Formats: sequence, structure tokens, C-alpha cells
Amino acid sequence: MAPAVDRRLAILASISLSFVAVKALGWFIKKRRHNSPLPPGPVPLPLLGSVLSIDAKEPWLTYTEWSAAYGDLVFLRSLDEEMIVVNSQKIAEALLDKRSRIYSDRPYLATLEPYGLSVNFAFIGYGDEWRLCRRLFHQTFRSESAAKFRSMQIRRALEIVINLVDDPQNYYDHFATFSLSVVMSTVYDYNISARDDPMVQIVIKALIPGLTLITPERALMLKTFPFLLKIPDWCWGSSIKRDARASTERVNEMVNVPFRYVQQHMADSSFSARSSMVAENLRRMEMQEDVFKPAFENALKKAASTAIIASYETSAATLMVFALAMVLYPDVQKRAQAEIDSVVGRERLPTFEDRASLPYIEAVVRETWRWEPVVPLGVPHAASSDDVYDGYFIPKGTIITYNTWGITRDEKRYPDASRFIPERFIGNDGALTDDDPAQYIFGLGRRICPGRYTADSSAWAAIATMLATLDISPAKDDQGKVISFTPEFITGVVRCPEIFPCSISRRSHIHPDLVDSWRTTEFGKNE
Repeated sequence: MAPAVDRRLAILASISLSFVAVKALGWFIKKRRHNSPLPPGPVPLPLLGSVLSIDAKEPWLTYTEWSAAYGDLVFLRSLDEEMIVVNSQKIAEALLDKRSRIYSDRPYLATLEPYGLSVNFAFIGYGDEWRLCRRLFHQTFRSESAAKFRSMQIRRALEIVINLVDDPQNYYDHFATFSLSVVMSTVYDYNISARDDPMVQIVIKALIPGLTLITPERALMLKTFPFLLKIPDWCWGSSIKRDARASTERVNEMVNVPFRYVQQHMADSSFSARSSMVAENLRRMEMQEDVFKPAFENALKKAASTAIIASYETSAATLMVFALAMVLYPDVQKRAQAEIDSVVGRERLPTFEDRASLPYIEAVVRETWRWEPVVPLGVPHAASSDDVYDGYFIPKGTIITYNTWGITRDEKRYPDASRFIPERFIGNDGALTDDDPAQYIFGLGRRICPGRYTADSSAWAAIATMLATLDISPAKDDQGKVISFTPEFITGVVRCPEIFPCSISRRSHIHPDLVDSWRTTEFGKNE
């Protein structure tokens, strides 16, 4: 039976490759009909294109190398997909911002629906459903609304400190708990436990296996060989279908369990005085006609789930980057702590009212965004119609990939770019420069991250609070020697440092009785 199965798979593979060939021929004819040339790029192989030349795990490294050879616009073809890599903030703004009517769509990702990840509206096409999801999200997370979360973010940041003092070895878990505690509070008014919260476990189970599958490079195989989702469970290759089915079940649980939590608690009289994104919009939905309610509820679930998905790994990864920088660059930590001590003092913790008076802390946050960007390629866009930019033809349907990594590694803009140097954002007059990586790391155009204000505030609150209270230093072995290591990274849509050896302890003026007082007054407190 095995030879017969192999023959069937070979036939299906041949059909798929024929489809690629037809697409490539259509691309060639379309190119010939247009007067403007395509942007420069690597010479593609027949049928395969440049797929074998791209680093599958870290494609941004390949794209950055190509940028040196071909310029700030690089055209490439992988199988039947056409892609333009943008390696310049200026060009990205010209396309994604100034021509947003053309570049606000998303490319088709074959992994979304099968793996249940279409609940993330950041990846759905530009249309009415996206607009409704975006509007619901924007109402809660726009700049004016996000400001009301700041006191909660400071309290959550203090919880990080308490957790790190109690259990410094599991620092990544505490960063992830902080990330989810902020978003679960704003979206569902759910206060998670400091350790082993059941809702957190549901989110982690759903997202850890899924977030590595939603890049164009990873989805390309499933797009080229869609029959892999149809083969019987007993057949070779059926693990892809089984994984997709299991992922969908886990994601559905992540979507529905916290949503039901809000619905159940809205009947509680004490809940009416409290608020969340889901509760506020469920009240709005009650006033709508029945015919509109299903679509509204579906969009609300997607908006809420997108907030969880977008925040979970990115916020935790950002704090991992910060902690890594403090271990590798101790002088930066000393200067940052000295600024806090001189401006805020040692009798209280920094608050958002102090932010404008702490330029070096701001520079540390900016350099954390830039140094090891946690979303090195952003989320890809797609051209909804043919376009010409700077004399180059951009065909309809082309994937537009914004190479954030390449921008952060521009040596002309950021000399010694691989080093963590916050001073690069401070001018000779001691004031912050106009260069803020937050202007490009959250995306551009109509698809810019709508939660960027909350994400920025969370990062500042956590970084300022940890600098004020903790020393993060290299770990030492039993003989007192510093443990050397080479940083490694987990890659995917989000790029996060792997666990590394470090020592986290209270600063000398943070006495145990003070930590105890924080623990009794802050934990379990409802916002």
C-alpha cells in the first residue's frame, strides 16, 4: 500500500508544481506588458524562485544582506509568491502611510484558518470585518483611553518586582505574567494570579505552538501543498492536519473561556461599576438589532483575542531584551539607576508623572525597542492594485515585507548598531533626539498596531520600576566566576531571547520589610 500512497503524493505534488509554473508564466506575461521594471533582486531559480536562498528561521538576515546588494527595495519570488522587501523607513512611510489605500491589505496565509488563528484580526484582509474589529479595538486602546490604564500598569510592574525577589530564576514567567496581567485586566477585567493562573495556562497552551506558523515563509508549504490538510490520519504527513485540529481547539478555548467569564460576571451587581473592553461592548450590543448581534459578537471576540495574542509574546520578549541588555551592559544600568535616584529619590517609585524628567530612562526604552527588535519583519502587507514607485513596478497581490531589522542595523543611522547604546538617542544638549524607534517598530499605515500606546506605557512602567528596585547582573558559578554565554533567540513572528544565566536581586536600599509591605498591599488588589 505504501508505494501506491507515494505515487498519489507524487501526482499531487506534480499538480501543485504545475500550478506554480502557470503562476510564474502569468507573472512573466504581466511584467512584459508593463513598461516599468520590477525592483532589483536576486536571480530566481526556475519554479522555485529564491526560496532556497532565504534563511527560513531568520529571513530578515537574508533580506538585510540583499539590501546591501540591491538597495532599499528588493523584489523576489518564492514558488508562486511575489514579495518586495522594504529596507527603508522613508520608503515604507511613502508606501504604507501615503499610499495606504493600496497597501492596507494582508497576504493570504494558509496557516490561519486551519490552525484557528484567524481570530487574530491583524492578519485578516482589508474590508468591513477588519474595520469593525479595528473600531472596537481602537475605542479601548487609542491614546486618550490608554492613559487611564497607567496606574494599573505601575501596580502590575511592582508585581514583577515582588515576583522576581521571591523567585528570580523564573524571570521569563514573571515577564509573561506581567504582559498578560495588563491585557487581561483591560480586555476582560480579569485579575490573574501571580503564579499558575488557569486563564494564563489556557493562553500559553494556545499560543506557544501557533505563533511560529503565521509567517509567509512558514505558510508557504501549506499554500503550495494544501492536500496535506486532506490526507487520512493514517497516512504519512497527516501530522500537519492533526496539529491544525489540535491548535484550533486550543485557540477556541482561549477565545471563549475569558469571554464567558465576562458574560457570567455581568449579571453580578458589583460588576456594573467596573469596566473592560468586552463588558462595555456587550452593553452596546444589547442596544443593537438582533440581526447585527452575531457579527458584532464575532468581531468583539476577535478584537479581544487579538489584544491577548499581540501582547503576550511581544511584551514579554521586550522585557527579556531589556534584562539581557542589563546583564551585558552594566554601565547602562548604573547610569539609569543614578538618574532615577537623583530625580525620583529612594523614598518612592517612579510614576508616569516622572517620565518627562527621566530622559535617560526614555533612551533605554528606545534602545530596547531598537537593539533586538522583537518583531523584526512586522506583519506583511499586500498590494491591492498595481502601483509604480520611484520608477519601479509593484504588481497587484505582491507581498510587502517591512524589514524592521534592517532599519535598526543601518550603520549610518545607528553607528555600532549591534551594541546597546541608549546615548544614541540623546543629543549634545542632553535632550532626547527626534529619532524614536516607536515610530516604526509598531508598523505603519492603516494597519499600524492599535495597541502601541498601551504597549509603550507597559514597557516604560516595567523598565523604570525594575531599574528603581532591582540589580540585574551576570550570574556567577560556585567559584564566584561570571558565567559567560552567547545569547540565543527563539524565532518566529516574534523574536525572543532564550533563557540566559543572570542574577536578579534587590537594590541595597530596598529592604525586605518594604517588599513585604508591597506584597500585602498590592497583590490581590482589583483595579
